[in-house]
Amino acid sequence: MLKKFPLLALSTCAALCAVWTPAAQALTVYSAGPGKLIETLAADFKAASGISVEVFQADTGKVMARLQAESTNPRADVLISASWDSAQDLDKRGWLLPYQSPNAAQVPARYKQPAYVAQGLSALSIVWNSKSGTPRPSDWNDLTQPAFKDKVTMPDPAQSGASLDLLSGLQSRQSDRAWQLFAALKNNGMVIAGPNAQAMNPVLQGARAAVFGAVDYVALGNQAKGESIEVIFPKSGTVIAPRPMMILKSSKLQDDARKFIDYVLSPQGQARVAEAYLIPARADIAIKRTALKDIKLLPEPTDDAGYASRAALLHRFSTLFGRK
Repeated sequence: MLKKFPLLALSTCAALCAVWTPAAQALTVYSAGPGKLIETLAADFKAASGISVEVFQADTGKVMARLQAESTNPRADVLISASWDSAQDLDKRGWLLPYQSPNAAQVPARYKQPAYVAQGLSALSIVWNSKSGTPRPSDWNDLTQPAFKDKVTMPDPAQSGASLDLLSGLQSRQSDRAWQLFAALKNNGMVIAGPNAQAMNPVLQGARAAVFGAVDYVALGNQAKGESIEVIFPKSGTVIAPRPMMILKSSKLQDDARKFIDYVLSPQGQARVAEAYLIPARADIAIKRTALKDIKLLPEPTDDAGYASRAALLHRFSTLFGRK
């Protein structure tokens, strides 16, 4: 019996599966957002290789639930998730095909494993509406202050892979202090939205003042369009959310899948990643945003004592916020 992902009811996924079927012999890629990036990569790859790509793009929860629902009749060849934990989980189950792309030579060791490698990286941030009339926050705890009462949103970790990575990172590094922070945010009226865009929209519209744990690339893209928001990396530190790419062992197009991974990790593919305001996985690609070296990260845990399973994290978080 396969372990179930806790991210989305499989009945919902079944409805999604009924309205989308990949073209025969096309490489099938399941990808968590951003949607424009994967569509561009798919088009570029076809132009370079002649290989067609069918894309299913959704939030991490829906992508992982769909993959689980199709476990007896797999369709995906390549998976791109927004949560590193999801790749670790699938690898432990034996679902992944080991592959080391030659183009991964420029990817730092911490962002690649024998069966998966980062497409790019995002950092979790506070996104603040500078016209909200609230003081500029500089750290996570600032959002628990009276000035932010009923004015904060957070992406749902059950739908946003990056938000789950932040939850996991805070738990593993701060343990009880992390849960005290979340309890204070709940008491201050923080709203748990859906995926990243649903948490961001009320802040863009001025209905809320800040997002706790926003993926930076989404906000940076909106900022570049002239929105009155600021992306703030908390002074106490944050976590990086690598976006793992992997080939499913069940793929019948493994050679094409390897070529796709190679292309995404090529200088051309990584330049597309940079255009989406993500940090490219390769260290030799120019970027137009805050570099990884300039973002303070939370210290790495000294042991595994603070780690909790994804299911346990989601259960505790959902229980705290009354979402069960």
